[in-house]
Amino acid sequence: MSKLETNTIDTVSGTTNLTIGGANNTGSTTIKSNNTAAITVDSSQNVGIGTTSPDSGLHITQDVNPVLKLDRGSANSTNLNLNYNGTLTGQISTGSNSFEVSAVGASTPTKFFVNGSERMRIDSNGLVLVNGTTAEGTAKFQAHCGDQNVYCASIFSINNNSDYIEFLNDGGQRGSIRRVGATGVSYNTTSDYRLKENVVEIEDATTRLKQLKPKRFNFIEEADKTVDGFLAHEVQTVVPEAVHGEKDAVKEDGTPEYQGIDQAKLVPLLVKTIQELEARITELENA
Repeated sequence: MSKLETNTIDTVSGTTNLTIGGANNTGSTTIKSNNTAAITVDSSQNVGIGTTSPDSGLHITQDVNPVLKLDRGSANSTNLNLNYNGTLTGQISTGSNSFEVSAVGASTPTKFFVNGSERMRIDSNGLVLVNGTTAEGTAKFQAHCGDQNVYCASIFSINNNSDYIEFLNDGGQRGSIRRVGATGVSYNTTSDYRLKENVVEIEDATTRLKQLKPKRFNFIEEADKTVDGFLAHEVQTVVPEAVHGEKDAVKEDGTPEYQGIDQAKLVPLLVKTIQELEARITELENA
């Protein structure tokens, strides 16, 4: 036996509309299934499924998995559009082999919040920002760390002799940061002989080494800290592969594009110089 409980059922003449609940109804409208409230619409137009006290536009309470299912069928398409004030700002889509969460708009970022605070975003240029909202430069991944006692990143390896980070290009691995044993870390640049050609001995390393000009200085940002080092452009004329960038270079916006130096690239020259000096000492000793 079917039973319908409602204040009024209104049909609108000339149309197929059906209205359940009258204009003066200040209570809730409930649709029952198996004598249990299945759908409830309260006086604020909140819709409840599985609850008679909805506290949002759509409130679903179910002891089933999944609670909500959106099935687009066989076509790859958007399952859910998310609008703000009538304007589409986000989409959730599925396909035969994909799941997509999309921000819509030329400058709309995708943001991730924890406990009401933004913790990560992907901006419209594809930059991933952690603990920050404004990109500094063009690095694709940026972590902003304001607390000096907090690491920006931590990488954990459970196995000895495994890579923490691998650096690759189209030709394969070109470097790595590797765990060595239980306590060691090595920083590696690819150096396999099978990748090299035109291999010759370094000649007259001592003369080249004497052209290097070690200096003592402080960085402008650390006026009270004096260190030993080199000026990059001076090293570039002697060991060009040790220096990145060009002297006095500027970016398109006019800001400086600073040179950098990899002092490890000076080691071959240092080793060869020591060997040359050792040979001279031996020659003098045997004279």
